[in-house]
Amino acid sequence: MSVLAGVIWHYWLAVPLVGGGIALCVSTVVGYLQKVSSTRYPKR
Repeated sequence: MSVLAGVIWHYWLAVPLVGGGIALCVSTVVGYLQKVSSTRYPKR
């Protein structure tokens, strides 16, 4: 029974890790695009 609990725990642990990884990648791309476009089109 403890082996089954370990497998289930790994699946539930993977959900927030994958979500956090996706959020980190998206925020990195958005931050990069904002920084690049702000130098191309400066505010007046």
